[in-house]
Amino acid sequence: MANDANYEEELRQEYDLSQLKDGVRGKYAKKYEAGTNLVLLDPDVAAVFPTNESVNDALRLLMKIAKQAQP
Repeated sequence: MANDANYEEELRQEYDLSQLKDGVRGKYAKKYEAGTNLVLLDPDVAAVFPTNESVNDALRLLMKIAKQAQP
């Protein structure tokens, strides 16, 4: 953690610094703060639901079914 007093800000020896030269610190910070929600799907689920739209449609249907099942 960055706030930890024992934190040492150094890269491990196995990192190839030539590959890290174009990195941008905080590249996705604004999206994260805006509420971006990323979810990793297991390979078998991703095979059935390959797009964001298909996942969202399936979850909306599940929400509708769950809502109808409530007493």
